[in-house]
Amino acid sequence: MNRKKKSAAATPAALAELLKKCGIGFTSVQIEQLWQYHQMLRSHNEELNLTRIHNFENMVLKLYVDSILPGVLTKLPSPLLDLGTGPGMPGIPLKIAFPEMEVYLAESRQKRVAFLKEVLDALSVSGLEVIGEGISPAFQKPVKGVITRAVEAIPATLQRVSGCLEKDGLVIFMKGPACDEEIFSAKKQFPNDYSMVMDRAYHIPGTPHERRLVVFQRLTMRERERRAAAVKKHVVRWVESDKNKAFKDTRKLLSGRGIKKHLKALVFGSRHVLDTLNHFPENCAAWISRPDGDPPPENSPKNMMWYQFAHDLFDELDVFGTNHPFLIIHTPPIEAWDMSEPLPRGCSLLVPFQDPENVGAIVRSATAFGVSRIILLEESAHPYHPKAMRASGGTALHAHFLWGPSVKALPRNLPVKALSVGGRDIESVEFPGSFLLLPGMEGPGLPEEWKGSAIGIPIDAGVESLNAATAAAIVLYVWSRKGSRDKESAP
Repeated sequence: MNRKKKSAAATPAALAELLKKCGIGFTSVQIEQLWQYHQMLRSHNEELNLTRIHNFENMVLKLYVDSILPGVLTKLPSPLLDLGTGPGMPGIPLKIAFPEMEVYLAESRQKRVAFLKEVLDALSVSGLEVIGEGISPAFQKPVKGVITRAVEAIPATLQRVSGCLEKDGLVIFMKGPACDEEIFSAKKQFPNDYSMVMDRAYHIPGTPHERRLVVFQRLTMRERERRAAAVKKHVVRWVESDKNKAFKDTRKLLSGRGIKKHLKALVFGSRHVLDTLNHFPENCAAWISRPDGDPPPENSPKNMMWYQFAHDLFDELDVFGTNHPFLIIHTPPIEAWDMSEPLPRGCSLLVPFQDPENVGAIVRSATAFGVSRIILLEESAHPYHPKAMRASGGTALHAHFLWGPSVKALPRNLPVKALSVGGRDIESVEFPGSFLLLPGMEGPGLPEEWKGSAIGIPIDAGVESLNAATAAAIVLYVWSRKGSRDKESAP
């Protein structure tokens, strides 16, 4: 006959024995402090619903030991913020176990805040403080570490502590075993701000409970520190009037004509902005933000200006509604195409598209499929137009552009592969070693003189035509695949 194991009697000696079995050796003073906390937790639990665990042994293992184990498995930073501490865990057991640490207990529920303050008064230990409010990015008290056993997803917590966690500080997550998706999301969302430095599986001794200690380290300074450093590093100008020259010149860069005249362009979107700063710092002329917007990153070039536009001016320029600072960049020079020079090996793309989004889309495809250069015909929208830059996914700055003539002025003796609805099936086309690909313009298509020898993409009879940039991308894909097959079959 099986009998249920009798629970250990609740005494300080039993508490010490259970901790010892888990490899945690406490002094008599520490046992006294933890026992006092245990007694207060039990006495206030019925009123405040502090824990659903009532069995003494389970409380020791699942609450106190569980709270202390992160400090056993890794060195914890100090001061340490216990985010969402509830009745004081893991913060209070950790403070008792590692008395040299400074611990802040963050809790927004005021009845629990009152309980925590009562515990602190009873324990009479220094370096233990209650933060009686919810933590958001606006919370600025600097800490070197954050620990949490709350259920909030990892990315949300990383965002939440961005105002208080110092550079190189750690966020320690006490998680269950199934947190891979959260880790993946955090890495994807904060690739430049945090790095995962630990992912350690463990279990609570004496229980079947599996745990994971996941630790992220912050790579960037707090916003307040970044702002102070950026103000010291960059020339800062605050702009509040739409009559200001800097604002008017920036607004002109929303059009292709303004870009061509000033040889500057705008880069929008957080990822594209950071990629441009990382790969083309010498091109970055100015960082544009709201007065309370994010400062330039630490790696920004020193000679880059920082304009803080009033909210209404910033919103007028933020045509994509990104709500993120954007860049003014110096555009790379675009030379004129010399048609008398031999073509380089491979495909040179002629672009007649008037829609900047189509220009950006085909630039993205051209760079992906190894086009040697992109010749912008007279009809083409500017490749650094904000819509083109956005559609190119940032690849426009990697492309080799030339200015060409009007599509109507292209000499007929050029090795052109023109693309048109009803043209010869592309699968039967042999591409020469060097050639020009000419897609038709949106709407009008190709000039008549090019249609007779054009190539085409078979499509369903119920569809009139493909988007011009899409059709050109398909041809570039087929050309790149045929080139690969030719290389594989060569002796």
